[in-house]
Amino acid sequence: MKDVMIFAHRGSKGTRPENTMAAFMEAEKSGADGIELDVHLTSDGVPVIIHDETLDRTTTSTGRVEKLTLADIKEVDAGVKFSGEYSGERIPTLKEFFDWIYNKNLLINVELKNDVVAYKELEEKVIRLIREYNLEQRTILSSFNHESIRKLKALAPDIERALLFENLPDDYERLLTEAKEAGFHPKAKGLTAEIVSAAKKQGYKVRPWIANKPEDMKRLAEYGVDVIMTDFPALAVATLRQ
Repeated sequence: MKDVMIFAHRGSKGTRPENTMAAFMEAEKSGADGIELDVHLTSDGVPVIIHDETLDRTTTSTGRVEKLTLADIKEVDAGVKFSGEYSGERIPTLKEFFDWIYNKNLLINVELKNDVVAYKELEEKVIRLIREYNLEQRTILSSFNHESIRKLKALAPDIERALLFENLPDDYERLLTEAKEAGFHPKAKGLTAEIVSAAKKQGYKVRPWIANKPEDMKRLAEYGVDVIMTDFPALAVATLRQ
């Protein structure tokens, strides 16, 4: 179990406002090995870190990210809905996150949120930033949009890519064989030891999302996964390392 890596899902989402610098800093403090985050594009083409297509759930404002400028985005409070203690927390840009993490010993999983909105040049902009900070060897790019994964492969074959799955199709082994990618990111619920073994036989790193209870973390570790993604990285560290 001690060999399984721990990725903080949207930062320390269970204890801090998700996808904010407060969540990312807490993830580092917890002892996590990596941080998973989500990226959309503003109307003026800036990659920003937020999970949903809209501001409604996590901020004090409303509206679609694709329709708002970076200036609009920076006006909203992304922390107070979680707790008044985090009032004033802002939606970070991907560049701001890279400014913070580039000299830290953490892996990065950037999920491109282009399975609902077809953001123009999202792949190019994310790759450009990764190269600007020389983070090619520490970054994993993932998406539910497997066409986007193919585009990333053509644009940046040197940066690891991972296939995200919500509901695993019956022919998942065929899909993995044809894709020839490095990462397999299935939903943890319903995952079996047989599925993990089948993916690993094809050379995939298996990183399920998400496990928040100690018994689920232990079960996935026993299946032989490479990474556990969790909203509670400190709990995962205590469960699997101590």
